[in-house]
Amino acid sequence: MAESVDTVPSSAEEERTPLDRDLSTYVYGIVPEDVQVSDDARGVGAAPVRLVRHGKVGALVSEVVVAGPLGTPDDLVAHQQLLDATAAEVPVLPLRFGAVLTNREAVVDELLAPHHDEFLAALDELEGRAEFVVKGRYDERAVLMEVLNENVEAAQLRDEIRGKPEAATREARIRLGEVVNQAVSAKREADTESILDRLAPLSVFTVVREPSHERDAVHLALLVESDRRGTLEGAVEEYSRLWAGRIELQLHGPLAPYDFVVSAGKGGG
Repeated sequence: MAESVDTVPSSAEEERTPLDRDLSTYVYGIVPEDVQVSDDARGVGAAPVRLVRHGKVGALVSEVVVAGPLGTPDDLVAHQQLLDATAAEVPVLPLRFGAVLTNREAVVDELLAPHHDEFLAALDELEGRAEFVVKGRYDERAVLMEVLNENVEAAQLRDEIRGKPEAATREARIRLGEVVNQAVSAKREADTESILDRLAPLSVFTVVREPSHERDAVHLALLVESDRRGTLEGAVEEYSRLWAGRIELQLHGPLAPYDFVVSAGKGGG
């Protein structure tokens, strides 16, 4: 039988101590009602994680002290780790970091009950699927050499400023930076399209994420069927070999489907 926590009767609410009344209920995500929550599962503030059920869905929750600070890096890590660990086992609809309701009754009344059918349909869509993220970053020296070898203007500007004082070549240096950035952006678009053509057929949906760093080459979120994980890993390894010394690729997952509970993204083949 799945572990769960029933809502607290109003009479018990009235009997709370002053310290208890400072507690609110932190909500991590929505899962099927029959999931099992490990006794040692911990969330924000190392608080035990429990399940509040309503109908065929449930919410992963823990208690937090509302008077205390919320939003530390450790809190964010705890939130993500719990959801990612859950996604490796069962479908989960992750809530954004910092979702706090008054108590467990409010979790039912304000979250689970009004959206029960919507949550259930979304969980059914995610059954047997998880998110994976492919992230690649250019080797700075390698990509710069590519630009200088391929772009005539960049090579000319490089020669123009070589060995000259920075103040005397300020405009040329600014222009070189612009040319390099434009060239890297074009490479990012081409490289993203290349690997996307390979990975999209292995995915249910894909999302192209915005670069988070100037040397980002690829940043993709993929919703993948569990039985295609090995094929995905093989395809990413194939591109890792192809781009060795140029782009360092990493595959992260399975993860909670942060990119797919709001946007369906781009359909795979």
